[in-house]
Amino acid sequence: MVARHAPDAKTPRAARAYRLVRLIAHLIYGCTIAAVVFPFVSNRTELRIIRYWSRGLLGILNVRLHVHGRMPGGHAPTLVVTNHVSWLDIWVIHSVSPVRFIAKSDIRGWPLLGWLVARAGTIFIQRTRRHDTARINQTIHEVLAREERIGLFPEGTTTDGTHVLPFHASLFQPALAGGARIVAAGIRYPGRDGRPNVDAAYFGERSLLESLRLILAQPQLRAELVFAGVVEPAGRTRRDLAVESRALIARALSLSPAVGSPPGTAAGRRAAAQ
Repeated sequence: MVARHAPDAKTPRAARAYRLVRLIAHLIYGCTIAAVVFPFVSNRTELRIIRYWSRGLLGILNVRLHVHGRMPGGHAPTLVVTNHVSWLDIWVIHSVSPVRFIAKSDIRGWPLLGWLVARAGTIFIQRTRRHDTARINQTIHEVLAREERIGLFPEGTTTDGTHVLPFHASLFQPALAGGARIVAAGIRYPGRDGRPNVDAAYFGERSLLESLRLILAQPQLRAELVFAGVVEPAGRTRRDLAVESRALIARALSLSPAVGSPPGTAAGRRAAAQ
C-alpha cells in the first residue's frame, strides 16, 4: 500500500484553468522557438534556452525546486542517471543542467510536449524490441564521444517515489566503453509532512491527463534534486556501475531499494520492466 502524504488544500478551479492556459501557451512558445531558433544557434545557446524554458514551465506549475549539491563541471563525457517518478523529472533536470535524455518512445506521441522533447535532443528507445538497446548504446557512445551529457532513467519505468527499482545494467555499457563518468542524482517530490507526494508521480495506470490534473490542483509542489555522487567506470563492470549508482541514489533520498531480485538477474529484469 502506498503511504500518502498529508492532504494539502487544493488550488481553486479558476486558478487551475489559468495555469492550464499559461501552460499551453508556454508549450506553443517552446515549440516555436525549437522550430525557428534552434536550427540557427549553437549547441551552447540551445542548452541555455532549454534551461530558461524549463524554469518557466516549473514556475507556471508552481513547482519550487530545491537543489542539493551540484553537477560536476568540466567537459568530460558524462552519463547522468536518476530515479524516475514523474514526467516533470526531465524539466527538473533541464532547469539545472540540460542533457540529452534517453526516453521511452511513447513520449514522442504526447501532444506538443512529445514534439518539444524530441526537438530538445531526446533519444527515444523502444523497450519492447531487444535489438533497440544496441542502437541506443551506439548513439549514446557517439554523443559521449563529443563530451556531451546524456540523461538516463535506468529503472526503465516510473515509481510512486517510495523506492528505487533495479537499474538496467545494459544501458551502462556505453559509459563503460567510453570511460564516461556517471553522475548519480535523485529526484523526489515531498509533501508537507516529508513523505512522497504521490500526486506528483506519473506511474501505474495513471494517464498523462490525470497526472496533469493532479499537479495543477497542487497549490505548490515541492521538488528536490539531489546530486548523490560520481561513479568512475575504471575497474568496474556495467553491473557494478548500475548497482553502485542505484545505491547512491537510494541513500541520498533516504529510500530503500525496491524489494526483489538484484539487477542483472532474469527476475530483476522482469521487475524493472513492469
